[in-house]
Amino acid sequence: MISIRDVSTVFTTAGTDFTAVDHVSLEIPRGSIQGIIGFSGAGKSTLLRNINLLERPTSGRVSVDGTDLTALGDEELRRARHQIGMIFQHFNLLNNRTAQQNVELSLKFAGVEKKERRRRAKEALAIVDIADKADSYPARLSGGQKQRVAIARALATEPKVLLCDEPTSAVDPRTTASVLQYISDINAQLGITTVIVTHEMNVVKAIADNVAILEEGRLVERFDLAELDRPGFRPATEIGRYLISDDITLDRAARATKELSHA
Repeated sequence: MISIRDVSTVFTTAGTDFTAVDHVSLEIPRGSIQGIIGFSGAGKSTLLRNINLLERPTSGRVSVDGTDLTALGDEELRRARHQIGMIFQHFNLLNNRTAQQNVELSLKFAGVEKKERRRRAKEALAIVDIADKADSYPARLSGGQKQRVAIARALATEPKVLLCDEPTSAVDPRTTASVLQYISDINAQLGITTVIVTHEMNVVKAIADNVAILEEGRLVERFDLAELDRPGFRPATEIGRYLISDDITLDRAARATKELSHA
């Protein structure tokens, strides 16, 4: 469904090149949920934006549902993006528009006529159980409700692919579970191929079929989440082993030494 082939993305700032994504290749099957994890600065969000070419790769190819997006002109790419929904970390809702109007906006850009926009927006809001907030402005919504509006906006164009950029990092732990449940249900019921970028392994464990681990822009490991339940399974990379650990470990010996030095 999604084919990322030898993709690199290089940014140039003040005459200095920085490689955010470094020769990454990844095949994502139709209807699956692909997790992409890594520390801050690993290139996760850049790679996600490479999929819909919000960030055009410096080299390599990206194909979605058999269409090579990197070969399309601007107008063709705009049309192709209507089949790729995106959920952002900070909701990206317009404060001067109601929940329904925010959802309709994506349809307006897609050229959908007004009556059909209203119907599809209401349908999308109903999918995430927030139809009763259709006339509410973002300032009157909780973080979880805002994210559900953002999910509805992404679904309104009836996409084949859903890209999720840190969709739970701006909400509390209880709301995180709710948001992930909606994304999981949408994947199961509508068959939308989903890619979720996060630095939280517990998020990937809860929802993904497969995890890809990035480090300094490179794909260093990939495995099915089912492997985590297999006795004796251990990620091959140090970063993989660190990220799947649920524990937070502090250097207590160093702290004790510091306290003694101040005694």
